[in-house]
Amino acid sequence: MHAEERHQAILRRLRERGSLRVTEFAEELGVSSVTVRRDVEALAERGLLDRVHGGAVQQHGSREPGAAAGAGAGVGVGAHRAPDGSPRAVPADGARLTFGLIVPAADYYYPDVIKGARAAAAARGIRLVLAISQYSPAEEQTQAAQLLDDGVDGLLITPCGPAADQGWPAGLGVPYLLVERRPGPGLADAESVVTDHAAGALAAVRHLAGLGRRRIGLLLREDSPHTPLVEEGYLAGLAAAGLDPDAAPRLRLAPPGTGPAGRAAPIERFTDAVAAGTLDGALVHNDHDAIVLLQRLRARGLSAPDDLAIVAYDDEVAALADIPLTAVAPPKLAVGASAVGLLADRLADPGRPGHRLAILPELRVRESSVGPSASRPPG
Repeated sequence: MHAEERHQAILRRLRERGSLRVTEFAEELGVSSVTVRRDVEALAERGLLDRVHGGAVQQHGSREPGAAAGAGAGVGVGAHRAPDGSPRAVPADGARLTFGLIVPAADYYYPDVIKGARAAAAARGIRLVLAISQYSPAEEQTQAAQLLDDGVDGLLITPCGPAADQGWPAGLGVPYLLVERRPGPGLADAESVVTDHAAGALAAVRHLAGLGRRRIGLLLREDSPHTPLVEEGYLAGLAAAGLDPDAAPRLRLAPPGTGPAGRAAPIERFTDAVAAGTLDGALVHNDHDAIVLLQRLRARGLSAPDDLAIVAYDDEVAALADIPLTAVAPPKLAVGASAVGLLADRLADPGRPGHRLAILPELRVRESSVGPSASRPPG
């Protein structure tokens, strides 16, 4: 069982029962107590649970035991609408607002989104309830149904599949907002808060071109929902710098779990191009693949930034690479906080104009593009 699967199992147990003992849960999962204890520590650091002696309890403000009842119910409206049938703007009993937050996972990328949302909710006196879809559209809708049954007043959703284009959130019966997803055609009126990934990629290319790199390639995750926007910004950056988009390889990596061939071959093509002198700069989405590329370069006797200047995209672990990687850092804390703020404003004023907020990421310059002793140009 992978770490993320264990994390999801721990959070699911806390939602169902409110607490767990490390030794008993480790036996259920068939892993060591040390492993579960480390998982609990990691989740506690993210603010997703509270540690207690010998176990863990649900973090203050998370779902109470028994909240999973009604998992098979459809996503309906019922008591979530005001008497005139419109989405209810405030709790009928005057209690504090409760928002549900549905994200695909609680690790890589989303912990800071969750932290930002949690801080903004606490500042406004809003209770935030977290649900995890595990990258399953069906589970996503099940979690939405459960949150509605629990009486949430609004939903923050990061759709993990084609649901964003199918329009299912439009029938929730409570105000909702998309987080890190642009609304598809089926959600023409949906509000959203996103990172401007195209602007981040453009900034990365501009940085590399400003260093004199003329053959800038692109290595992308095939399965990432951000891939089209990163590629859009990359091409815009090349055009702005007057660079030929066909001068360097533009490749996609197969999703993890599809076998080594679909992932190793593109990275080998990149290292071959560096060795041949046809690639001198690269934008790599994401950090993990940028680190693998760095390792392959070293195995071939090549280095960054001398042979290849590298910019990673995400900045989750880029700074921990053997040669710290320059990286585009999405404003994850700000995305989570802004999402809560916009949804709260919608509830306070249902008639206000719709908002779609795109927040600019930051380029963090490190040794992989300019070297340890070089001056760092503005990003």
